[in-house]
Amino acid sequence: MQYALLIYENEELYRGANGRSFEAIIAAHRALAGELATQGILKGGSGLKTADTATTVRKAGGEHALHDGPYAEAREQLGGFYLVDVPDLDAALAIAKRIPFAGDGAIEVRPVIEEG
Repeated sequence: MQYALLIYENEELYRGANGRSFEAIIAAHRALAGELATQGILKGGSGLKTADTATTVRKAGGEHALHDGPYAEAREQLGGFYLVDVPDLDAALAIAKRIPFAGDGAIEVRPVIEEG
């Protein structure tokens, strides 16, 4: 079954990180992604640019409106995701616990709707 592992964290920690600590976190992500890819578990994923680069399209009353910024203003923002194919939720949770952070954060583990 496929799961999306959605990474929420405080972007300010990355802005304040020196180049060395930022690179260490990115290297840890690359190592985990490489391991999961080698095992045939990783099906996709990526880091995302900061929330201030987002544009939100809202629809209300049949009309669309564009807004600069993320859907929700919050301290923790969606910063990236992994898409994994594992036997069950427990396996997805075990991977989620291994995802590196600059500080505190959260991983939302959500099953993907599969065709068929």
